[in-house]
Amino acid sequence: MADDDMDDGLGDDEVSGGSSQKKGGGGGFLPSLLKYVALALGAIILIVTVVIITMKVMGGNKPAAAAIPISEDYKEIAEELDWYQGIGEIQTRSSDPIPASVVVNIFLGYKKEDKITSTEITAQRIPIRDFLRNYFAGKTAEALSPRNEEKLKIEIRNEINDSILSRGKIRRISFDKLNVVTQQ
Repeated sequence: MADDDMDDGLGDDEVSGGSSQKKGGGGGFLPSLLKYVALALGAIILIVTVVIITMKVMGGNKPAAAAIPISEDYKEIAEELDWYQGIGEIQTRSSDPIPASVVVNIFLGYKKEDKITSTEITAQRIPIRDFLRNYFAGKTAEALSPRNEEKLKIEIRNEINDSILSRGKIRRISFDKLNVVTQQ
């Protein structure tokens, strides 16, 4: 009987010990919650690491920027051009009250080996000369000063491209000579 009493005591302790652990089940919820939070953090860290490595390998570490058109006038490296030199010297008078004498020789720059533009400039030589004579005759001596040369070049280029040439485009204008002699 003594064995039965001991067995009963041991069995009761196990049952009562087991039931006390089941009643305190709140202690088992926190570790499982922490386990899921740790798994989620680990997955996020893994995903971010894979994305960063993939972006570096694919060249995605460059800053994304919108494409901004750059004017041909502001390119750092000047493109290689062919030059039309057959316009010849143009002589006229300025539009001042006491007209100044204007003598100019202009070269027209176009894309290297662009036969269409070269042919069109040659074919339109007379209208180009006429435009240039009228252009310089309409300017004052002050407007033809050296500090305004870039503005003059842009205006001449745009006007020839828009009004005279239809298939080709002039890229740059260069003055071989621009003499403005005022009369006192």
